[in-house]
Amino acid sequence: MIEDVESSLVSSKLEVVSGKQQNGVGNHEENNNKHPADGGSRAWVIMLASFFCNGILFGVINSYGVLYSEFHDNLLKRNVTNASGKAALVGSFSMGTVFFVSPVAGVLTDYIGIRRTTFLGGAIASGGMLLSSFFIEDIVIMCITYGVMYGLGGALMYTPSLAILGHYFKKYLGKVNGFVTAGSSVFTIAMPYLIDVFLKNFGIEWTLRFLALKSSFIMLFAFLFKPVTTTSSTKRKRISFRSIFNVALLRNFRYVVWVSTIAFSLFGYFVPYVYMSKLVKEKFEDGSDTKLPIMCIGIASGIGRLIFGYIADLPNVNRIYMQQLSFFSIGLMTMLLPFTVGHYPWLVVITLAMGLFDGCFISLLGPIAFDLCGREGATQAIGFLLGLCSIPLTLGPYVAGLILDSQHSYTLPFVLAGIPPVIGSVVMFVIKCSEAPLSNVSIRRTNFVKEEPHEKGTLLNKFRRSSLVDQGINDRSFNIKRYRYSSM
Repeated sequence: MIEDVESSLVSSKLEVVSGKQQNGVGNHEENNNKHPADGGSRAWVIMLASFFCNGILFGVINSYGVLYSEFHDNLLKRNVTNASGKAALVGSFSMGTVFFVSPVAGVLTDYIGIRRTTFLGGAIASGGMLLSSFFIEDIVIMCITYGVMYGLGGALMYTPSLAILGHYFKKYLGKVNGFVTAGSSVFTIAMPYLIDVFLKNFGIEWTLRFLALKSSFIMLFAFLFKPVTTTSSTKRKRISFRSIFNVALLRNFRYVVWVSTIAFSLFGYFVPYVYMSKLVKEKFEDGSDTKLPIMCIGIASGIGRLIFGYIADLPNVNRIYMQQLSFFSIGLMTMLLPFTVGHYPWLVVITLAMGLFDGCFISLLGPIAFDLCGREGATQAIGFLLGLCSIPLTLGPYVAGLILDSQHSYTLPFVLAGIPPVIGSVVMFVIKCSEAPLSNVSIRRTNFVKEEPHEKGTLLNKFRRSSLVDQGINDRSFNIKRYRYSSM
């Protein structure tokens, strides 16, 4: 039953083990139950369900460039000023809302369950898309239904779909996370063409209704997301501010630097997805495929997620360095996009490179969050990260649209969109230079007997058994003086 389990992948907890436990056996067995199985039929089914959830959500969001042309043309017909920026707002609101609501989604996941949160997300997303089909002429309502409602539903689905993976995988988490996040790439490949077919044959209204039907499948996948149960996790916790919001994350210097840098770097991330199709349509030769560049990003991103997800699991591989490389490459490729005008093959090459490193960036979000904050803090760590990123992701395309309307050129918007990730790739060196905070290390006082020679040769100081568990970050254990440092 959903009511009987703790549905968070990584909700913060303080577990005090009674000194009356004999030899710590009960605590040892309980900790063993927390280790993911790294396989099994249910684990693979959940991985596939999470794959489809991610694919449906981001397949729609990443394909907004195809719908953008329709919304933009409708605004121009009605002589609306700043048509480019306003049309971009609809899509950027959906992406921004996904990220903005993610912290709430992480908290909601902790307290009502992974299944319930995912189901609620699917219902809101499909409902918002369905309502959008009746208000395509009103850009304000579209921002609410297509933008806010679909984004809200997407956020409530996205966070638990990643969180559930940690319940069933540990050793292969990087590979699994790479496969799951590749779902958005696979769907991004197909969705632009599928949307285009519906637009030409059924119109914008029925296209949106088709997307609503597709989003409703998320509610079915929600029933598969059954978290791993443990004895201690079945107990309800009293709700307080500290239990809802893991404030310890804000004292983690490396984590704060990481999320701040990523948020800054993503200011122009969504710009190519929104304006790429329009760029090809207006600046390249007639007959150039407006959907192929987005498809290339999707294909290469899927490959990148699998490749870099595998590399991230190799020993002695620094995931921060990998993400730095991906940011620098994404920024450089974004700045080069407008200079490919008249050379369509080069546009394809650049979008392929952009997609490859986009896959690297996306596939490392979950693993790095686990590295910096541990299994007990990763859910809200991911949620806070996505929430902070909502601001640049929402404003970026809108600002690019304003520049496009005033300059009537795609060069400046794309160049400005590529600068933040290049700067961010350099700033992330601070993470490597700083030491891991002690608050992220599990400190366990273990059973021991310390013997010190008395002046007369007798033994003193026989210590009692005690165990105090705090937040953990990795799987290594080492002894220092009287304390044993280990992960949960």
